[in-house]
Amino acid sequence: MKKSEPIQKERVKALNQKEIRRGKYVLYWMQASQRTECNHALEFAILKANELLQPLIVFFGITDQFPEARERHYTFMLEGLKEVKDSLEKRGIQMVVLHNSPEVGVLQLAKRASLAVVDRGYLKIQKGWRDYASKRMDCPLIQVESDVIVPVEETSPKEEYAAATIRPKIMRKLDSFLVPLKEREAAVDSLSLDFASFDMSDVENAISKLRIDRSVKKVDSFHGGTKEAKNHLEFFLESKLDRFPELRNDPTLDYLSHMSPYLHFGQISPLFIALKVKETRSPGVEAFLEELIVRRELSMNFVFYNETYDSLEAIPDWAKETLKTHRKDRRQYLYSLEELESAITHDPYWNAAQKEMVIKGKMHGYMRMYWGKKILEWSKTPEEAFKTALYLNNKYEVDGRDPNGFTGVAWCFGKHDRPWGERPIFGNVRYMNDKGLKRKFDADGYVKMMDASGTVL
Repeated sequence: MKKSEPIQKERVKALNQKEIRRGKYVLYWMQASQRTECNHALEFAILKANELLQPLIVFFGITDQFPEARERHYTFMLEGLKEVKDSLEKRGIQMVVLHNSPEVGVLQLAKRASLAVVDRGYLKIQKGWRDYASKRMDCPLIQVESDVIVPVEETSPKEEYAAATIRPKIMRKLDSFLVPLKEREAAVDSLSLDFASFDMSDVENAISKLRIDRSVKKVDSFHGGTKEAKNHLEFFLESKLDRFPELRNDPTLDYLSHMSPYLHFGQISPLFIALKVKETRSPGVEAFLEELIVRRELSMNFVFYNETYDSLEAIPDWAKETLKTHRKDRRQYLYSLEELESAITHDPYWNAAQKEMVIKGKMHGYMRMYWGKKILEWSKTPEEAFKTALYLNNKYEVDGRDPNGFTGVAWCFGKHDRPWGERPIFGNVRYMNDKGLKRKFDADGYVKMMDASGTVL
């Protein structure tokens, strides 16, 4: 492993022009990077607190109104946050959790802070929070990127067309950023400072106190937290990585890393994963890093530079035109949202994929592509199809509602893809059918697996 280097200046950005003042502590507003390991924002905050010889307080705000988040998502998040709080305490750092919208809670705590540090998120709501807080606090708010390996603006100053265009730009900078992060000790203990905090010691009890949508219950398939993430990663590296390139698209075999829910909540660092993967010298390294770095960071590029990422407006002009040309084509099947949600279509493979998502909280990546394509085929209009796919994906997937989720749905409608042969409904947008599934894997075996997992609703 390479020697640890200081936090790269390209990761650091001042969000306002306030001067450091003499407050009671340094504040780290944790929101996107919900972990204590390999967290550039946390280490930067410790560094600044030590320079000022002040304690560090870590703040997290829990809002009941995060768009489309259900009990399933909150449970996974709180399982991870409970671990974060315990881990910080072992380092002499107090974590203050407020049941309040993050941009409001951080202003409350920033009143006595010398300076504040925040990690980075790319969605409109996350950018809005940071913008709101930065303009209203009287101390500096410094953003530190820890959610990608190469910071988005460092990779490209504009929205990239596809993986082929972003790949060389990432690769030119990768070695500079693919370096371990040094972990620091806090010089001043903050555990004795007196703060009220939302109690997460019992996750189930904590969840019951939130005023959230309870229509989608927690899953048993995955539990939140860095320890769980590292267990999945270790098993993947030992048992799956070697054959990942050839078997990753077979949903009857489990050759995926299962990192996406943990990356979604920032419970594990993409940098940590990449360095661990590179250490293996496995034949699967290149294929896996393509997914982890190039494809994932393409999605960050998309939502950062394209304000319409959550609508059909975000797809390329060629895709808009071809779907418009074919929007009145006859649909052999039309399904309502309720029918799709209940997995009662004529297609057993699609139904199985929907069941996997609803019951397990995570659909196999290859089936997710097929699933999205069929929604386009079975909806009255492309606009309705996009809305339906996004709604179902965000409602049930533990890793939905993030750049990868928005990009995955948009891909089904032509984003980051090229024109293909013209056909009804799809026009030149890539088409998928059940024959393709059967060529790649035992599709009927997949259906049997999902049938055995139970009913949807």
